[in-house]
Amino acid sequence: MRAKELMDKNFVYLNANDSVIEVSKVMEEIRRFTCPVVNDNKQLIGWVTSFDITKGLREGNEKISDIMSGYEEIGTVHADDPARKAVILTANNKFVTVPVVNDDKQIIGMVRACDIVELLSELYDIKVSKLYEAMQNQLKGVTWEELMAASALVSQKTTGVKISPEAYEENIMNSTFGEAIWSTGGLEKFFAGLISVGELVIARRVGKARR
Repeated sequence: MRAKELMDKNFVYLNANDSVIEVSKVMEEIRRFTCPVVNDNKQLIGWVTSFDITKGLREGNEKISDIMSGYEEIGTVHADDPARKAVILTANNKFVTVPVVNDDKQIIGMVRACDIVELLSELYDIKVSKLYEAMQNQLKGVTWEELMAASALVSQKTTGVKISPEAYEENIMNSTFGEAIWSTGGLEKFFAGLISVGELVIARRVGKARR
């Protein structure tokens, strides 16, 4: 997924000469905590937050140019950047919104923290079985039964609890991605388990082919 696929195209931008008082009214009306500041070519030149507005009103600043952060202080992503870059930028810098720009530094959208949360929520609700189906498609020629058998062995090795391939299959049919992450102890451990399953399936097939 690219940043442009995650971004919100419905946003309001400001001009450096806009009145702080008028902008405060606009931001309150549209219920936004952040707004980009652009020049006449819609190129991103600054950034304003609700905190900047509050401070500007308290200190008597009149124009947005007096309170905005400069371009060099803004974390941006390019429209064709991987969406994960916007997610990481948001998480590492605790940004509410990350602007998306094109090759001319024109702002064309916004990736909002709420959009990221919504996307992750959808991903967390995906059934684990869908991930295994995708793995089977990548492991050309591997049957579902082989995949479940290998998964059961990896699970037993990891947890110390014996489980049949049939029981393992039932578990992944009823579990979501989010539940699997929590039960395995995190995203890295979950995918490490999937990799182990893939390696075991391939090793077993190679072993059979040599007999």
